Amino acid sequence: MRKRSISKKPTTGDDGLLTKAGRHVKAGKFVAISKARFNAVMRAAEHSGLLGEKSKRIGGRISPALIEQAKKHTGIETDTDLIEFALANVALDDNFGSTFRKTRRTVDPDLKLGF
Repeated sequence: MRKRSISKKPTTGDDGLLTKAGRHVKAGKFVAISKARFNAVMRAAEHSGLLGEKSKRIGGRISPALIEQAKKHTGIETDTDLIEFALANVALDDNFGSTFRKTRRTVDPDLKLGF
């Protein structure tokens, strides 16, 4: 896998408590994603067969403010890496939130609780 352009470290004071959008859970402010998270998403996308030959070109009109804010929040420096990371996040979404809400306050009847 080629080297990605992402800032080396998360914003100072980051203790890893980030939401998917990069908002710090305790402070409520946006911080850059960690290099480890970026690499994990891209490895998962590659393992899933989503990162193969790059022969498709994508184009569209996007607000420069949106691009700059997304780069600022993620620490990703290039448009290509930003688009690839965003698409990988969408493609790999496991619907955790909706599944978690559906199973809220339930326990698997086969779960051995030890009593």
